[in-house]
Amino acid sequence: MKIAITGGSGKLGKSVVQRLRLEGHHVINLDRVGERGVGMVQVDLQNYGQVIDVILGLDGVHTGFDAIVHLGAIPAPGLIPDAATFQNNMLSTYNVFQAARRANVKRIVYASSETVLGLPFDIDPPYIPVDEEYPARPESTYSLVKHLEEQMAIQLTRWDSELSITALRFSNVMDPSDYEAFPSFNANATLRSWNLWSYIDGRDGAQAVLRALENAGPGFETFIIAAADTVMGRSSADLATEVFPNVKLQKQLGEHETLLSIDKARRMLGYSPEHSWRDKGKIGT
Repeated sequence: MKIAITGGSGKLGKSVVQRLRLEGHHVINLDRVGERGVGMVQVDLQNYGQVIDVILGLDGVHTGFDAIVHLGAIPAPGLIPDAATFQNNMLSTYNVFQAARRANVKRIVYASSETVLGLPFDIDPPYIPVDEEYPARPESTYSLVKHLEEQMAIQLTRWDSELSITALRFSNVMDPSDYEAFPSFNANATLRSWNLWSYIDGRDGAQAVLRALENAGPGFETFIIAAADTVMGRSSADLATEVFPNVKLQKQLGEHETLLSIDKARRMLGYSPEHSWRDKGKIGT
């Protein structure tokens, strides 16, 4: 496929660009930063004119896309003022979705966030493992935008029965170089309890994007995308019992099983995590 990726210069974006190109797809990175040249076009996603223009075609580069992967955004709360986060992320996503509609692109995969599940879990989650079945609980402006983007996608796919929009609620993205710090988390179970000790290897995040492009049907669906395990050396059941003693466990947990459920992504997308920080033996004590 010919695929546009917004934010392809970011932490997750780099892995996605690499994986899709290895799979044989023609990929153009649309971003404000990054090394300009073959495969990268500098675009301000807040400028609708620029977005629709580059989606429709670019002289000497492409004549349109089969799919759009939208990752371009301020990637977390607290990096810039809240109003600026709202303006950048909400407007950028609207522009990308609307440009896709005008260009008759029927397949969109984009980055939602684990934060819509209620992160940080200062208030207990309704149950563990958490999944996509309970209503969104945004606790920051960043998360509020992610929730509103999902609501927008619901309506756009209602307007067009052929349109496919897949929201991937990515957990905390990690590169292999980040794994050296993981054993230190074991000293205090509350250090990473804010997201139920979850993470996602960027390479598996890229796999999830690929599977969504391949397997998502028309309409809107949202999927939690996390690693199969936690960041901790301790058992998942012990962590849940210590930090969230009043929260119901929905099932018997595997030794280090993720507490952000990826069952739906496994079942509907064929997503299957291939990477773990434990692969290098850094399990800790």
